[in-house]
Amino acid sequence: MQREKAVNLGLVVLALGGLVLGAILADIVKVLIAVVIAYTVLRLGLAMLRNLARPLPEPPDPGILRRVKIEYRCSICGSEVRMTVAPDEDPEPPRHCQDEMDLVTPIE
Repeated sequence: MQREKAVNLGLVVLALGGLVLGAILADIVKVLIAVVIAYTVLRLGLAMLRNLARPLPEPPDPGILRRVKIEYRCSICGSEVRMTVAPDEDPEPPRHCQDEMDLVTPIE
């Protein structure tokens, strides 16, 4: 009888010790997961800030593109496009719906 009580008491102590150890290990795993997530968020945030701090690329040479203000309309579906830069004074009209778009504003 005494032996059974001692065995039962030992089992209870082992079970409680296992529960405490499991809870501690679970907390450690949760902390490790939180640290990994925080590190990832920090790295992504710093990468985004580095991209914002990067200087703008230099504009192209003045003779390559020229400013224009030309509007085109698709005769099939009615979509409109405004062209603001072009390589020459009279650019080719863009294609839409497998057809060239119609010029809406005159070239000045």
